[in-house]
Amino acid sequence: MTGRALILDCDGVLADTELDGHLVAFNRTFEELGMPFRWSAEEYGPLLRIGGGKERLRAYLAQHPEIDLGTSEEVDDLVVRAHKRKSEIYVELVEGGALPGRPGIARIVTEALDAGWQVACASTSAEKSVEAVLASVVGPETRRRMAGVFAGDVVPAKKPAPDIYLLAAESLGRTADEIVVIEDSQSGAAAAAAAGMAHVVTVSHFTAEDEFPAAAVIVDVVGDARTPATVRSGLDVRDGRGVIGVDGLEKILAARS
Repeated sequence: MTGRALILDCDGVLADTELDGHLVAFNRTFEELGMPFRWSAEEYGPLLRIGGGKERLRAYLAQHPEIDLGTSEEVDDLVVRAHKRKSEIYVELVEGGALPGRPGIARIVTEALDAGWQVACASTSAEKSVEAVLASVVGPETRRRMAGVFAGDVVPAKKPAPDIYLLAAESLGRTADEIVVIEDSQSGAAAAAAAGMAHVVTVSHFTAEDEFPAAAVIVDVVGDARTPATVRSGLDVRDGRGVIGVDGLEKILAARS
């Protein structure tokens, strides 16, 4: 064990899941349950700053009081049922191969594990959804080598609160200065920063124009042989392959000391 940990967000990091996964699943759920609205990509983008699917749906309904779904108790029940069904549809999409992994993610997970790092996933999404993405992107064998998944309602305050990262660090037995996080969103990066953790940002479809003031490096992807990483800002820790590897992660930690 090297005394190092790599913690990855799920949505937008393991795969670009929001546009082709969660948004599709939400809208199919709304149709199934007879809810009188659908989300466009333009509407969905700003909602991603709210951590958690149930929280996202409640915030949207609060923003649109003209949508009458019954009493507050009926709305609460509908939100829970809708999120459960949405998660089921999402898992079906993932298991059907609709969401390929982002370039280099399976590689960096494997390389970190081979180098003795602990690797975990920390996400506001439901645990079943995260596990489905991991199984699809890194494969069951690599998933079994990982140190854990921290997801969903395991903490009361979701990103941008640091709680999920603090829980992960405690569970892994690591301090903040031994951890590198990979995130893609403002809320996720803010959570990592609030937890005192160095973080890499791999921008995704909905976050390309966002700002990440505390990120060690912002790239398009961590990179693989066919799709090398492009540095948008921050430390250039790419190796000779043009990708971010374990040496790059070590350089990020060293730059903080």
